[in-house]
Amino acid sequence: MQLAKYYGAEVAAFVATRHIDFVTTLGADRAIDYTAEDFTSIEETFDYVLDAVGKTTYSRCRKLLKPHGSFAATDLGPWWQNIWLAAWSSVSGSNRVVFPMPKSSQTIVDFRRARMDAGDLHGIIDRKYILDSIVDAYRYVESAQKTGIIVIQVK
Repeated sequence: MQLAKYYGAEVAAFVATRHIDFVTTLGADRAIDYTAEDFTSIEETFDYVLDAVGKTTYSRCRKLLKPHGSFAATDLGPWWQNIWLAAWSSVSGSNRVVFPMPKSSQTIVDFRRARMDAGDLHGIIDRKYILDSIVDAYRYVESAQKTGIIVIQVK
């Protein structure tokens, strides 16, 4: 969301009630509570829909997309469907479903560092655990309740 805002995008975030204020502070122009209404039934369409936490599917979101809009997910989806749909979208040239692959380069690291130094991007640390409590950290991550980075303190 922070990068989208940096590049000038208008962002609508679909989140649970407890995250409304959180996404607003990160820059969301609108926050829609998906626990109060079916977000797929709104009358608005988007250029890009990103499922950042693996809680929906392309088939649920396709009516939210503009004619040349794209759906992206950060997980494989049920039956690995996001990989297959992205592959088909690529072959067909529609780019309707994309599967963003993480890239790592010094240029990206330098860009993000500069954006953080300038205050455009902020790291979101959810919780910190000492190394002896790493099992608890994993349990928390697996609970699907985390809203940021989990830090493991080695010393």
